Amino acid sequence: MPFPPPPRTLPGLRRRSLLASAAGAALLAGCSTDADDSENTAGSPSAAERARARAATDSETLLGHYDAVIAAHPTLTDRLTPLRAEVVRHATAFGGGSSGPTATTSATATASPSASAVPATESDALTGLAAAERTLADRRAKALLDLPGELARLLASVAAAGAAHAYLLTEGAK
Repeated sequence: MPFPPPPRTLPGLRRRSLLASAAGAALLAGCSTDADDSENTAGSPSAAERARARAATDSETLLGHYDAVIAAHPTLTDRLTPLRAEVVRHATAFGGGSSGPTATTSATATASPSASAVPATESDALTGLAAAERTLADRRAKALLDLPGELARLLASVAAAGAAHAYLLTEGAK
């Protein structure tokens, strides 16, 4: 009796698996802040406070990249606006004072140093934005190992969202 042929699935992550795991991580961790993670000693900021401030700054810098790409390539606005709105939420969750999703992107992009560094083609601009998301997600994933509970969960959630953004920016067009 012959054996049936193996299923024709390719090994590795599938799009649904990646998005489901990112969504699951976001649901488990949530984008909230916790005052218990910000204890300090002798008036100096704690490691958690420094990590939170850096994460807020990183999200605001990434927001500047989104704004610069949208300003340089207005046809990408509909595609990038939902991802940009998530980056705004991430910055806010870390205590940043970034501009909201209703702010004008051209004004922010003009103030952003990355505005002049946007690639000329939409494809290259999306690739650059995906690389920025991926790099930041990797850095956050490494940093969360040294942080206390709630902040580590928040950073893990945002890192997972960043990885999903990078996937959507590169693979979403295919």
